[in-house]
Amino acid sequence: MKKLMILVILFLCVGLVGLLLFREGTLPVNKSSEESIVYVVDPGENLDSIINNLSKADLIRNRVAFYLVVKQLGIERKIQAGDFRLSPSMNAYEIADGLTHGSIDLWVTVPEGLRKEEIAEIMSKSFDVSETEFNMLAKEGYLFPDTYLIPRSATTQEIIDIMQANYESKYTSDIAQAAKNNDLSEQEVLILASIVEKETLFDSDRSGVANVLLRRFRENYPLEVDVTIQYALGYQKDENRWWKSNITYDDLEVDSPYNNYKNIGLPPTPISNPGIASIRAVAEATENTPYKYYLADKEGHVHFGKTFEDHQQNIVKYLR
Repeated sequence: MKKLMILVILFLCVGLVGLLLFREGTLPVNKSSEESIVYVVDPGENLDSIINNLSKADLIRNRVAFYLVVKQLGIERKIQAGDFRLSPSMNAYEIADGLTHGSIDLWVTVPEGLRKEEIAEIMSKSFDVSETEFNMLAKEGYLFPDTYLIPRSATTQEIIDIMQANYESKYTSDIAQAAKNNDLSEQEVLILASIVEKETLFDSDRSGVANVLLRRFRENYPLEVDVTIQYALGYQKDENRWWKSNITYDDLEVDSPYNNYKNIGLPPTPISNPGIASIRAVAEATENTPYKYYLADKEGHVHFGKTFEDHQQNIVKYLR
């Protein structure tokens, strides 16, 4: 009986010490601090990484205690990606709660190859912006696809300016010089790159497709690409998407400057917002390619043909 009492007392002491350590670990690092720190949570960052970074930033006293607080509150899945204004004067509960809401900036990802209307949809879901206004102000092709940390309070024009400034930083002097050497204007590069972006799935195919398109452009041969037709057709209500899945022969007759089956040369504007791989592929393209035709197989890999007969054989081999 005496041993049992000793064990109970020891258990209670251990529990009391643990409770005291936990409570001490949840206290502010510096209660009198007036300092404010902008703390960033990256997209997809796990809880262990967040806790380690909070500790390195001197925002929490004890990593184990903070972990237990998060578990106690059941908010692990509610922690947002973004940046937060935190202070060493906040206790662990306030820090944890602060990470679930009130982000100063928000992370938003814009994939390659979207048209501006699709980007407007993404932005309107994250920010208080109008899709109509976004589409009126944005220039197709200049909204660089990337992952952005954008102020929650950003206006439509501010979001567009952030994306265009990113594009301008990516269109470097070496790309501009390569385009100049190729006798291509920046607008022509973007138009062709926007087509390459939609015509290719793999980076390894972009250069070859860019070469073929540049050759057709130089030879005043119709580009004959379905993606410009898709762009001209616009939103498909029955599919609930902007890009029509299957182009018909009737679609090829659409009366539009973007119909590059009927019109020689480039469409009047880019048809999507391309990434840097497609932009560079066009700037560095060569019209001296032996290929004039290409097609993508069911997995998205591109196959090239020198003659129309080669192209027909590729159709039989890869699409039937």
